[in-house]
Amino acid sequence: MSRYVRPSIEAAVFRDGDGRVIEYGNRWVGLPPEGTYSVDTHPERFAALHAVADALIAHLGDTYDVEIEEGADVVADLIRAPSHDVVRAVRVRPRDPACASVTVVMDAYPGIYLHAGVLHDFHYPVCGCDACDSTWQAEADRLEQQVLAVVSGHYREKLERREGEPSVSYAFVYPDGASSGESREPEMAPERYAAAESALRTIAAEWAAWSKRTSG
Repeated sequence: MSRYVRPSIEAAVFRDGDGRVIEYGNRWVGLPPEGTYSVDTHPERFAALHAVADALIAHLGDTYDVEIEEGADVVADLIRAPSHDVVRAVRVRPRDPACASVTVVMDAYPGIYLHAGVLHDFHYPVCGCDACDSTWQAEADRLEQQVLAVVSGHYREKLERREGEPSVSYAFVYPDGASSGESREPEMAPERYAAAESALRTIAAEWAAWSKRTSG
């Protein structure tokens, strides 16, 4: 059982309309030009995220006491349906119900949806437009960081009602920091709310760390 290592991925080169190499992640000084918002010139730069997700899934299956389910059915784990065609969808479910499952959905954008626990989806990239200027490396860092936080038991979810509407929140703790968020979910289906409430009632403040596979 080895430590996760990102697969080696050859860096792709992308050029603008004048043939100049685009240095994604370092394009703008100050505010981006107005015409770069909602424009995705080279979404294919995120294709490497699929290789990273494949490697994470393989690592989780080889290292931890989990069940792996793959197929179109697991896409339903997502809170909201993907905006693009699904390429691959995999649920990795620890056998211990005190641990949060993760579902990884790869789409044709190309990007990744991660469903973690019972209440939250995370997207990579959050936005691939030219103005945001994100790189696949930065998105892969975030994907790996959040998956490994779930696995190590450093992920928390909370569900409550505020003014009669479901309110959900999450928190990750990383070796070098933390992140969190909160949102109202007025359209959450009653059955999803009930299932999440039941699951979260049975755990401590955080989801538990995943157990390693035993040899033999």
